[in-house]
Amino acid sequence: MKTRQLLTTAASERAARSSAADLDATVMQALVTAGALVALSDGQVLAVERDELVDFIDGQAFAPSIPRHKIMELFCERVRKLDERYSPQLIMESFRPLAGLSLASIVVRVAHRVAAADRKIRPGEVRAIELIRSVMAIVSAKRRQHVAPGLNYQFH
Repeated sequence: MKTRQLLTTAASERAARSSAADLDATVMQALVTAGALVALSDGQVLAVERDELVDFIDGQAFAPSIPRHKIMELFCERVRKLDERYSPQLIMESFRPLAGLSLASIVVRVAHRVAAADRKIRPGEVRAIELIRSVMAIVSAKRRQHVAPGLNYQFH
């Protein structure tokens, strides 16, 4: 009986770690996408922008299971993907899991941090931040529609 309890506890702990790692990966994709989009928006990706993103994510422990060097790699990879082929679908898919949640505000906050990293916020960066806000709002609205499609009450 004691062995069964230990196995059940171990399985529960593994599931919790796996779930936490999945959440970290989801959060990381959204934050890295926002940072890459803003960094690319003025035509040049600076090391200070990348470093600000990594410092912010790591310092706030938004994805504690992901080490700093991996955050940096993910950022560089996302910059390459967006630079090679700008994809609204990629952006929407990255933001979808966080839309409508309290973590959504963190996506916008990281975008602001990256934009301000070089001490100059350029018009392209402002447009990128506005785009991120708009996409988060759209995805959030779509999420609400899918959660309760039958709850369209009309009041007279």
